[in-house]
Amino acid sequence: MWFLPALITVLAWGSADLFYKKGNNVKDRFSATKTTIIVGLVMGLHVLFYYVIYAGIAYDWRNLFLYLPVSFMYILSMAVGYFGLRYIELSISSPVSNSSGAVSALLTYFLLGGRMDGVQFGAIAAISLGILLLSIIEKQEFDEELKEEGTIVEKKYRIGAAAIIFPILYCVIDGLGTFLDGYYLEYKQIMPEDQANMSYELTFLIVALVLWGYLELIKKEHVLVFKEKDKGLAALFETLGQFFYVGAIASNAIIVAPMIASYSIVSVLLGRIFLKEKLSVKQYTVILVIMIGIAVLGFYDG
Repeated sequence: MWFLPALITVLAWGSADLFYKKGNNVKDRFSATKTTIIVGLVMGLHVLFYYVIYAGIAYDWRNLFLYLPVSFMYILSMAVGYFGLRYIELSISSPVSNSSGAVSALLTYFLLGGRMDGVQFGAIAAISLGILLLSIIEKQEFDEELKEEGTIVEKKYRIGAAAIIFPILYCVIDGLGTFLDGYYLEYKQIMPEDQANMSYELTFLIVALVLWGYLELIKKEHVLVFKEKDKGLAALFETLGQFFYVGAIASNAIIVAPMIASYSIVSVLLGRIFLKEKLSVKQYTVILVIMIGIAVLGFYDG
């Protein structure tokens, strides 16, 4: 059973995206770094209280280094994504960034011999195309809002080579990370799922502690963890999604990766509900197509 864990991941990461948006402080140049720190701390607590205390799982510290290529890809892609938003609008980066699931599926198909039938391929194609269309529509809606408000964004931040490289890097790096995850957990079964997730979360914790020390000692910037409610909620949903993600990717990597990339539709819907953003008929239509694709994959789960 891979569908239910994948669906929970979609819902969790879509919810996390909402709180990432709410918690992003454009006036704080360290906002993204603080988010990374809080996510790492929550993941570290998850390892301690769930895996060690509750489940009583013994961790093999060699796996921290064995799994490092996968952890590195995921954490690096997040860093690139956060940093890149300083140079390019989110509405422009999204269509490229959200293609990482398709990149992973293609790599799995051609390099690992992953297989899917015609109906599953059609569903994945519909989901991937829907994600791209949804992002393009988002960009068009955003441009209309800017036009109505009379806001002009500098050209270099919209199409400059230095700007567009960030979402491309994110797409490739995140896609490679997902591909490697499938290789480690499904195709080669190098380690159990719990060891893989503990390795990733512990690596994230180490990165968070290093960044926290950097801000406090070098930059003299205080991280008030308990006052960052939205960042904390984002971290909780991120960790929840990660927990179910490893189980799903270990079961059917070639299909799970594009499906999980559709968590952007949850983010869009929640944004409309809680952030009072408008949703056009075109967006509803694309979301419906993506949901039909996900339903088809769920029907064929076996």
